[in-house]
Amino acid sequence: MTTLETSPSNFIRNIIDEDLRTGKHKSIQTRFPPEPNGYLHIGHAKSICLNFGIAEDYPNALCNLRFDDTNPLKEDADYVAAIEKDVLWLGFQWAGDVRYSSDYFEQLYNYAVELIENDKAYVCELNAEQTREYRGTLTSPGKDSPFRNRPISESLDLFARMRAGEFAEGSLMLRAKIDMASPNMKMRDPVIYRIRFAHHHQTGDKWCIYPMYDFTHCISDAIEGITHSLCTLEFEDHRPLYDWVLANISIACKPRQIEFSRLNLQYTLTSKRKLNALVTEKIVSGWDDPRMPTISGMRRRGYPAASLREFSKRIGVTKQENTVEFASLEACVRENLESNAPRAMAVIDPVKVIITNYDENQSEQLIAPAHPKDESMGTRTLPFSAQLYIDREDFKESANKHYKRLVLGKEVRLRNAYVIKAENVVKDDAGNITEIHCTYDPETLGKNPSDGRKVKGVIHWVDATSNHAAEFRIYERLFLVANPGAAEDVHEVLNPKSLVIKQGFVEIGLAQAEAEKAYQFEREGYFCADSKESTADHLVFNRTVALRDSWAG
Repeated sequence: MTTLETSPSNFIRNIIDEDLRTGKHKSIQTRFPPEPNGYLHIGHAKSICLNFGIAEDYPNALCNLRFDDTNPLKEDADYVAAIEKDVLWLGFQWAGDVRYSSDYFEQLYNYAVELIENDKAYVCELNAEQTREYRGTLTSPGKDSPFRNRPISESLDLFARMRAGEFAEGSLMLRAKIDMASPNMKMRDPVIYRIRFAHHHQTGDKWCIYPMYDFTHCISDAIEGITHSLCTLEFEDHRPLYDWVLANISIACKPRQIEFSRLNLQYTLTSKRKLNALVTEKIVSGWDDPRMPTISGMRRRGYPAASLREFSKRIGVTKQENTVEFASLEACVRENLESNAPRAMAVIDPVKVIITNYDENQSEQLIAPAHPKDESMGTRTLPFSAQLYIDREDFKESANKHYKRLVLGKEVRLRNAYVIKAENVVKDDAGNITEIHCTYDPETLGKNPSDGRKVKGVIHWVDATSNHAAEFRIYERLFLVANPGAAEDVHEVLNPKSLVIKQGFVEIGLAQAEAEKAYQFEREGYFCADSKESTADHLVFNRTVALRDSWAG
């Protein structure tokens, strides 16, 4: 985690520093306010790191986790649980108990009554089409609802009866009385309550009227004592309404809303609606599909939480919209895994090697480091016998001098083992190589052979008699273009090779590989056992990221 001394400065921190210096605030309180209507994605990770990071860095600062649960038709308790898990996995802890906007429904209702009493809100009977017509356009002002000046007592009565369930959905709504000629469409008498007969995951069937987000959010912030309400730039037009509500109700706390640019990441969609379409159309297997930009998908793919925190730190916080290269995220993942992922060997496209001068009735246990630069990770045992598997791409019958792998008549070193020489091959009727027959030099065990022989190539391998079969899921970017959101039809820009499944083998020690724990499969990439489908009887490994950026150039 960062500290105040090492955290990069940004305009939000500058505002906070000034507020503390002038005594406007004695301590800082932020909040992360997701709507429980979907899974969190990489853009939310940026917001989580910002809000919780500020709370970690400033003395006595706190950050709440509050679900803005005002639309029961789209919300679900499963989303609540998933979001809590994501925040904890990223390494953050909220202050006190989890909060819900629904915790404040009674207070919100009372503040709405207060607005009516002060002639700042009224019950309107326009239908949806009429409401749009009366609102006007960006270039023409709206016009007053015929119900705008109904008596206060009548609005109070109707609002109470709305709560009692006496009216049908869509027949009445409560609107703030602001300015139908405002150039800001959000200020043209916005709806602040609507009738909705829907079961709520927290309040059950207690309510049949629900407050709108813009009315709820600012009051919830104020009730919780939030000092700085941080949100993305699309809420900039909402800020006048945020301030108007707080200025017109009897609440002491007046949080300040500050907007920052959202994260736009190449080759990625972050629209919940579009992500949901990928799920419902079964383009992906679910919200946690490792190709999805959701936090749960990235966790399942093997991205370390620390790499997402580092990525959020590097991209910074500004008011300027920009698009971040996907390679920047992958670079953070690689840097973390290079230091922290133990090594192992896996053969993803196997072909058998027979060592003809090795006793076929014997085997030995070779010792290899778990990490070449971190002795604290210990060692691992590699069974070695007369039958091995190597990757099919690591052998050619003939090749030029630039090919530094196994070639007929030439030598190559097996990683952490011996030098072998390819003598001949066995092929099937279709001409495919089924076996490579080799000899080995028993004096060449280890990295520095005693005879001083220089062998150009080093390849990985797995013993053929002592291993585990495994399924390898090779993930690439889901889209072929940097900005898939601009495509008329996202189906046309899907990467047909975003998932390639191969069958191979892993070394014996990976039988109980921990789900989502990263390994570097030497010369292949970083992989982790799948958290949903990998079992001891059917190992499934997801490729987290390649060893280098294969999309570069």
